Amino acid sequence: MASEEGLKLQLEEFQKQLGKKQKFEDAVSSIKSLLREFYPSASPSLRKSFYSVICRVATILKTRYTAPGFWLAGLGLFEQAEWLVSDSSEKEHLRSCIAQAKEQLHLTENPPDVSPNSSRGGYLFEGHLTVDPEPPQPQWLVQSNLVNSMASLVGAESSGGLADPNNTAENAANILEELISNLDTIIPEIMDNESRVPRVPPASKEVVANLPVITLTEEIMARLGQDAECAICKENLVVDDKMQELPCKHTFHPPCLKPWLDEHNSCPICRHELRTDDHAYESWKELEKEAEEERKGAANAVRGGEYLYI
Repeated sequence: MASEEGLKLQLEEFQKQLGKKQKFEDAVSSIKSLLREFYPSASPSLRKSFYSVICRVATILKTRYTAPGFWLAGLGLFEQAEWLVSDSSEKEHLRSCIAQAKEQLHLTENPPDVSPNSSRGGYLFEGHLTVDPEPPQPQWLVQSNLVNSMASLVGAESSGGLADPNNTAENAANILEELISNLDTIIPEIMDNESRVPRVPPASKEVVANLPVITLTEEIMARLGQDAECAICKENLVVDDKMQELPCKHTFHPPCLKPWLDEHNSCPICRHELRTDDHAYESWKELEKEAEEERKGAANAVRGGEYLYI
């Protein structure tokens, strides 16, 4: 059987690993295994060590990591610990950690299906959820569907293929009423969309897949400095860390950068934009670029004219 001092050293090592995003879930899993095996027979001192490292897991989750997979790992540990501890204050604290984890995971009413074989999707890596809930239909699509329904009814009536003309007339009247009532919503939306800057889409999947991965060497670390950190997870960089490099030369841990680029198309530091898969957005960018060049040209022409008069 492992000595208590040896177990404390293991817990200290796992606590250090909690600070590295790539090792967090494995460290939590190892702590949970030790807790299950050794906590029931542990001394009060070792039990305090277990509780301390569990509190550290809760602190890191609340302050650093937000991806569902991390919270799911923490939830399993908190539930295991809450079942084992006997101290009332510790048990109460763990219950609050469990409640917060369930709130983060939306488990209070609709438990997510996170099984690897789930047809509804799962975690792409380190807790990143790949499938989002289907958004509500925009008003223009609702209106379009109503128009199509009306056209179908009119077409059926003109072809004489109606089973119940009275019922069809009632349906047509209902659709027409709904079309009119939706005009107050759809017209402002269309006008607003015309003047609004398009929503920035995520970076192109092909571009992200081809981003180079570099390994930090002693030479690179000397150039970066000993306080260098990943700008996303804020963890200090160490030799042999794998880093993904953007065209602007800023680097990040691949598991940190992937969720960011799933939502954005720019560098988290300098906002250098990557190509996207959205053709409409790319076309808009080209038009904006041309318009900006025209504005600069006009401004230069005005300044040139001013110089002529000086």
